[in-house]
Amino acid sequence: MLREVKADERLRRIPVVVLTTSAVEEDVLCSYDLHANAYITKPVDFERFVAVVRHIDDFFMTVARLLGQ
Repeated sequence: MLREVKADERLRRIPVVVLTTSAVEEDVLCSYDLHANAYITKPVDFERFVAVVRHIDDFFMTVARLLGQ
């Protein structure tokens, strides 16, 4: 999916955060090679998971400058 999104000229600038259960180094490297903007291993604890998602949202909505802003 990431390969297809980043290959599409209309979509490639959309920030992509890989949120996964995998902490395997090969998966991290592959994601960044395919131009992921961030790679995050999901916490198993629900409260920590919610906190991580909020941090992602906060970063992309208040800190990062996105196109069209």
